[in-house]
Amino acid sequence: MGLSHIGIFHTVIGVVAIIAAVISLIKSAKIDLGKASGKIYFYCTLIASLSALGLSSIKGVNPGHILALLIVALIVTAYFFHVKKQGNNRFRYVENSFLSLSFFLSLIPTVNETFTRIPVGHPLADGPSDPLIAKTLLLLLILFIIGSVLQFRKQKRINKAI
Repeated sequence: MGLSHIGIFHTVIGVVAIIAAVISLIKSAKIDLGKASGKIYFYCTLIASLSALGLSSIKGVNPGHILALLIVALIVTAYFFHVKKQGNNRFRYVENSFLSLSFFLSLIPTVNETFTRIPVGHPLADGPSDPLIAKTLLLLLILFIIGSVLQFRKQKRINKAI
């Protein structure tokens, strides 16, 4: 697969973040920063995104770097709202949305890298423009939109109950 040491570290931390997010989404229907899985997602995503800045086959700043910085901005802002805006339930909408969007954005390079590397020797896709990658990302986008609507509705019910 030809991964550098930082590439291996980045991949392992990123996989842990994705697993933590999926666990949190299954258990809480959101990435809950108040629970262990949400905290693991936050810290591992932060580390994976920052380590991504050291990975690139292209010199200089590229779209992957911008995506990593956007993900960092989303999770740090969501964390700020989680910690500093505890009593204001309107900020839960933003917190939930930012964390879900960060998860979706994290899946874009994950799908691309996985499909162009695995199985070793005969990868599923030839490159970022491969139709399989596009179809998979479209499916993930649809799931993200459906999940976001469901999260919004659930948060609305929670806010009305309080």
